[in-house]
This record gives sequence, C-alpha cells and structure tokens, in this order.
Amino acid sequence: MTGDPVSRHEISCPVIGVIHTPFSDPAATPIQGIFSRARGTIEMYPEYAPGLRHLDTFSHCLLIYHFHRAKGAILAEKPMIDGQEPHGIYSTRHFNRPGHLGMTLVRIMRAEGNRLEVEGVDMLDGTPLLDIKPFIIPFDSAPGASAGWVTPGHIEQIRNQSASFEE
Repeated sequence: MTGDPVSRHEISCPVIGVIHTPFSDPAATPIQGIFSRARGTIEMYPEYAPGLRHLDTFSHCLLIYHFHRAKGAILAEKPMIDGQEPHGIYSTRHFNRPGHLGMTLVRIMRAEGNRLEVEGVDMLDGTPLLDIKPFIIPFDSAPGASAGWVTPGHIEQIRNQSASFEE
C-alpha cells in the first residue's frame, strides 16, 4: 500500500477534558459501558466547555478517549470474553491497540457549566477525553448489523460481569 506519505505520520489531538469515574483498577472496571450503571463526571477544560451547549437535549452521547494506562500496542489479542484464540485487535475493543483510542456510549444525566454527569462509564478515573459525539439513532444504529464472532453468550457474560461493578 503506497498512498499519501503524510497519512503514515502520527497526528495529534487535543485533550478536551478529563473523565472522572469510580474505577482505578483495570481488573475491577466494567468491560462495556452499555451494561454499566456506574456514574462518572466529564470535566471539560474551560476553553471547550461552550461546546457542551445543547448536548443535554440528547439522551446519550459517545465519549472518545485515550486509553492512557494501556501498556503497549498489539495487533492480535485473546479477548477477555473469548480467550481460546487470538483475534485481530481491530475485531476487539481491547485497550492495547495502536492508537489507544476508546469509545463508550453513555447516558447523559445532567450538564452544568463545564461538567457533564453521565451513566454507563467503563473507563478508568482520570481518562483523557478527546471528543464527544451526540448519539443519534438514525445515524448510529444499523438494523440487522452482524456482531461478528461475538455470540449472545459472550454478551451475557459481559452483562453479568459489568453488573457486578455497579456504583
């Protein structure tokens, strides 16, 4: 693959805030936010706080963040829920990915000033926030989409594990 040589360079992205959660131990953190009832607070840096205007008219938003405590980057991993064989890192949501980017859908509870209170956190306390996108059902849902190698049994396992971390 040749392509534009600029596309192979690293890029930078501003950190727009910090995600505060009750979780400091990766082993004691929910696997997926959709099954978590744990609450957290997004603290936007003052210069980015005006961007929160009207976000609370949505019920949910997507948080895009940096896995700041990930150790290394790999291209194959045995997922926590299907540890029999390694899967390509891009077919998992594992944190040891090359870009160390994470994404979680959270429920918006309240917005005030530079703070956004959310439910459904699955990230560690102090996680750097890179972006927020409103969750818009017609844009962010694909009826009939495939879950790939993730089975209903895997989903139930994640649901049960995440429920044990409720705050």
